[in-house]
Amino acid sequence: MEIGVPREVGDARVAATPKSVEGLRKLGYDVVVQAGAGKLASFEDAAYVEAGATIVDDPWGSDIVLAVNEPTGAQIGKLRSGAALITFLAPRQNPELTQQLADAGVTALSMDMVPRTSRAQALDALSSLANISGYRAVVEAAHAFGR
Repeated sequence: MEIGVPREVGDARVAATPKSVEGLRKLGYDVVVQAGAGKLASFEDAAYVEAGATIVDDPWGSDIVLAVNEPTGAQIGKLRSGAALITFLAPRQNPELTQQLADAGVTALSMDMVPRTSRAQALDALSSLANISGYRAVVEAAHAFGR
């Protein structure tokens, strides 16, 4: 089974790091990463290759696609029927996007809809992002204001 990681448009984040790719490979998955996907997050293509990924031009035809942002119409068109998409979708705000994915035969897991409970804590991406944002705010404030 192949997992694809696309380059995000207008976003420095990437859905998988070389370390997470290594973990996916150990679980038996083939991983393809779009060329330059991790560059803005300071992950070079060579690091993904070293972790066991293959660098490709277009990962949207994979069995499972891991992304950060919701897909564009063109990207949805590249997903094959039966594929799974794991990303932030905001389905309540984007019912038409949810319908497009359903019409394309894509199973979608919206990470922003994972409940914020102790049972689902390992999947709680929103808390992790909020934690990092708060930490960054403190570091930037300390830099701006000095001692």
